[in-house]
Formats: sequence, structure tokens, C-alpha cells
Amino acid sequence: MNHTQDRSQRITHIRSRLASLGLEGITFFDLTMIRYLVGFTGSTGILFVGKDRTVLAVDGRYTTQARHETGGCEIIECSDIIAGIAGIVAALPSGSVGFDAPAVSVERYEGLHSRRGTTALIPLSDDVRGLRAIKEQEELDLLKEATAIAAAALQETVERIGPGMIERDIALDLEFRMRQGGAEQPSFDSIVASGANSALPHAQPGSRRIERGDFLIIDYGAVYKGYHSDETCTFAIGSVTKEQEGIYNIVRDAHDRALDAVKAGVSCKDIDAVARGVIENAGFGRYFSHGTGHGVGLDVHEAPKLSKESTDRLEEGMVVTVEPGIYIPDVYGVRIEDMALVGSNGCEILTRIPKDLRIL
Repeated sequence: MNHTQDRSQRITHIRSRLASLGLEGITFFDLTMIRYLVGFTGSTGILFVGKDRTVLAVDGRYTTQARHETGGCEIIECSDIIAGIAGIVAALPSGSVGFDAPAVSVERYEGLHSRRGTTALIPLSDDVRGLRAIKEQEELDLLKEATAIAAAALQETVERIGPGMIERDIALDLEFRMRQGGAEQPSFDSIVASGANSALPHAQPGSRRIERGDFLIIDYGAVYKGYHSDETCTFAIGSVTKEQEGIYNIVRDAHDRALDAVKAGVSCKDIDAVARGVIENAGFGRYFSHGTGHGVGLDVHEAPKLSKESTDRLEEGMVVTVEPGIYIPDVYGVRIEDMALVGSNGCEILTRIPKDLRIL
């Protein structure tokens, strides 16, 4: 199946849902969703998908690009793309149009609302957030390539790591090697956190020099043709104490058991409960401060969500992370993360780095 066929089926899927939602169409502001549906990769655009019309509004900077990248989609050039889409919405004979509420600022909403005519605007959230959750084969191939690029880069970087290196320099080296290996960019600003910094789940790499006896967390990913990888490894520098080894093994056990539970039909809340239960039973529950995982694709965080509040359920073809952690303030932290493809009877691990405790 080629790109145009993929996108045509995605548009058809959107249209098939309009009647049940009571809508004449849906207006998409989220550029990632627009890329998914019609292939446009520019930084400004709004997409309208109606019952018999698909229209992408862009300004003059992107007209030629949009015509090259998209298929089966009308391109309209507007100096004010809100006004352009609003004209289409206002011209509908009657009824309601949905919009992807999480992606819309108040200013943009008011711009559309003031020009909508008699058409009602209906905010959508849960109805659109899961549209990309189940991956097609082409998407899986791109995700696998992203994980391969990321793994090759990290394997080269870790050969250089030792006491005295600066966190920021490790991050720069890793990101350079990912780009050199074919990544468009990192999936996010790489987390390289050592010693007490590793107890901060989203630490930014700084000027700290890593020391013998540190834990070193590296949370990183590569983007390949728009698709993201996401993986976290925790290394020990120079040596490891029995206490550190014990903490690492608790997190590894939580990680492994949660992955063993991943399969179609299981609630995401239950996957979180498996990982969280291992850590809580070991007496460290208060030090696991985030959800167990999330979907990955064109965004590094997308549906479904693996957390204790989640109402999502795993389906075959979803790609999710499993990333439990223990973070002891001002001491150290451990996080272990892999990406997994959900299958009918289990999962396939997509990320490449072994998760045995490694001393650098």
C-alpha cells in the first residue's frame, strides 16, 4: 500500500465517523494529525474533512509544498487561513462541525467562531486522540528504523562515557550521532542525568561531571520520516553498590512484568498496576511518580496512556512504552524503558538496547 492509499483510507475512516458524531465535518488544527491524514509537513495549515470534501488551507509560503506532498486534497491559499477555513464552515447548509479542541488556542477558536455563520462548533477530544493509536505496517517500519538509528547512536556514545565526562557533552554526542545515522532530529531534548540529577525524571543535561559510583540515566529517541523512538537506559559508572543493584533490579522486575502483561484486550490501567505493584511491594511506591507508559508514533506522546487513571484498552497494532522508575530525591534514580508493539498474545519489543545493568 502506498502513501496515497494509506491517507485515502484514513480520510475514509474519518468520514465514516461523522454520522455517529452528528457532524458535517471536522476541522483539524493539529499539524501532526494533518500530516497523518494528508501528508503535509509544513508549520502552518488547517484541514477540513467533510462528507464529500477535504480541504487544506495554507498561506502562500506553503502552497507549492502542499501540492507536492498531498493527494486527494484540495489546496486553498489564504493570507488568513482561519478565515479561509471559516468560509468553508460557514457555507455548509446546516449542522455542526467538530474541531480538535486540545490543539486550538482561544484566539484561533474565537477567530473561527466569529466567522462560522450558523454552523455550530463542537469541541472534540477523546473522539480524535485515538485515531492514530493503531499503527499500519508502513508506520511500524518507520518506527523500527527510528529505534535502530537511536540504538546505533547510543551504542557508539556509551563507548566514550566514563568518569569526568559532562552530562551536556554526552547529550550533544548522542544527538550528533543520531543525526549522522539518519535521524531528522531527536525525539525530544535528550535527558542525560547523573548522580542526584538522575532522581529528577525530566532532568536537563547540565555541567555536572559524572563520577564513579553514579547512576546515569539516558532517555532519548530519534525521529525518522516523522516517526519517533523513545527509550531509557540506566547505567552505573565505574562501580555499583549492593543497594544500587537492588534498586535497579526492582525497576527491572517492574519493567519486565509489565511488558509480559502487554497484549490486546488488557486495560492500560492494569499494565500500570503491574509495574506499580512491584515497586510498591518493594517499599518504594512513593518514589514512582509518573505513569508507566504512553503511545508513540508521529508524536512521542500519544494515545493510549498507561497510567492508574487511564480508561484506555490495548489493541493489536498499538505501540506503547513501558517505563517504570524509582527516584530517591537528592540521591539517585533508575528508569528503564522499552517500546513494544501490542499483539494478540503478547508484544514485540521494538527498542534495541539490552536492559541488563551495565557498568561503564
